Amino acid sequence: MRQRNVKNKEDIINNSKYFISKPTLYKGKWHTLFNNSNPIYIEIGMGKGKFIIENAKKYPNINFIGIEKFDSILALALKKIDVDLSNLYMIRLDANNILDVFDKEITRIYLNFSDPWPKKRHEKRRLTSPLFLEKYDLVFKNNNHIEMKTDNKDLFSYSIKSLNNYGYYIEDITFDLKSDDNIMTEYEEKFTKLNNPIYKIEVSKVKK
Repeated sequence: MRQRNVKNKEDIINNSKYFISKPTLYKGKWHTLFNNSNPIYIEIGMGKGKFIIENAKKYPNINFIGIEKFDSILALALKKIDVDLSNLYMIRLDANNILDVFDKEITRIYLNFSDPWPKKRHEKRRLTSPLFLEKYDLVFKNNNHIEMKTDNKDLFSYSIKSLNNYGYYIEDITFDLKSDDNIMTEYEEKFTKLNNPIYKIEVSKVKK
């Protein structure tokens, strides 16, 4: 998706107290930054930030880290924070490099409307491919827990199979998400207004 350039994006990013410019410094010790031992949830590919910001507001006893690799989108997310939050940080990171930043300290991973990478030759780029699931094994603290939402039926079907083959069991699944408790992303709001079905799955795996 082509993203418009955001004016003064570098200033917005670098002047925000919620942006961590050198996240590798906190690998294995993110709790020291949050200054508590609360669970840490991450969203890989947070987009414009609505989902993770609203979660941070709703659940003050959970720490949240939003991950985004594009500067313009990261700047838009940082601008969206409209209240003081002590349980939220955002970082610039390509998901491929997640092991540079986290080590056995994450409780939950959110994958919301990830790029489906529909071509077979791009399978390894999908965030639910075995390549990424292997990386996630090394960032989870105890048992693995992943929540995924998408509007792409093919990606959803692929993910169910990939997660199952990797040892995850399904805790909850829906092929047409409708819930009063559901915190939507920007994409989700758009697709819901168009009456497009939203697919969601929650899976867990006991760490060996």
